[in-house]
Amino acid sequence: MPRLNDNDDLQTFQIGGNFNFQGARIANLGATEYTLVTIAVDVSGSVAGFKKELRQSLVTAVDACRKSPRSDNILLRVVTFPKFMNTGVEEMHGFKPLSDVDPAAYPDLNVGGGTPLCDACYSAIGAINSYGEQLSDQDFGVNGIAFIITDGGENTSKATMKMVRDEAQRSVSGEILESMITVLVGINASALNKELERFRREAGLTQYIDAGDATPKKLAKLADFVSQSVSSQSQALGTGGPSRNIAAVI
Repeated sequence: MPRLNDNDDLQTFQIGGNFNFQGARIANLGATEYTLVTIAVDVSGSVAGFKKELRQSLVTAVDACRKSPRSDNILLRVVTFPKFMNTGVEEMHGFKPLSDVDPAAYPDLNVGGGTPLCDACYSAIGAINSYGEQLSDQDFGVNGIAFIITDGGENTSKATMKMVRDEAQRSVSGEILESMITVLVGINASALNKELERFRREAGLTQYIDAGDATPKKLAKLADFVSQSVSSQSQALGTGGPSRNIAAVI
C-alpha cells in the first residue's frame, strides 16, 4: 500500500522496540495547541467482502474532520494493520495537519493476513504519547484520541498486552497529554463482543463500541461517529479533561 508521507515535511520518531512513526516537523507547526488523532484500520483477510465500503468510511470521516471549525488544531495519522500479508502495522501517513491531508488520495485497501490487534493499539497509543511528549516539551497544549477499527480478535502481534496497557496508562497519567480517549470499534464483529470487550479492559482502553454489520449505512454512521468524536475531543482541549460527548453507541 503506498504511503502518503512527504518526507521533506515529516520526521521519524520511535515508540519503542521496532515501532516507528512519522510526524510533521514541529518547527513548521503554526498553532499553539493540537489534538493528535490516530485511526487504525483492520485490513486482515476477513474484511475483503467490504473493503471498498471500509475505505469510503475512512475517506468520509477524514473529509468531515477537515471541515471542522477546529481543523487547524488537529494532526491526523492513519495506519492499517496488518502490513500486507504480514504482521505489524503500516502507516498510510504520519501525523499531518488536516489541511495537508487529501483523503480522496487514500489507496484501495490491500487485505490479507491475520489481526495484530496489540500491534495496532500499541502503535496508535504509543505514537500519540511519543509525539505528544515532543509537543508538550515545547509548550504546545496537546490531547489525543485513537480509534482502532477491527472485525476480529488478536492473533498475530509482536507487541504484548502489557506493552499496550503500559502505553494506555501513560496516556492518562496527565504527565504527557491533557487527556486521552482510546476507542476500540468492532465492525462485523458482533459475535466477538465479549472477547473484544475483554481485550479493551485488559488493554486499558477507554471504551469498546460494536458498530454492527458492515453495511453502507452502518459504515456511514461509523464515519460520522469518528468525525464527531474528533471534533468533541478537540473542543475539550484546554479544559483539563477529556470530551464528555463521545457517544457510547453508533
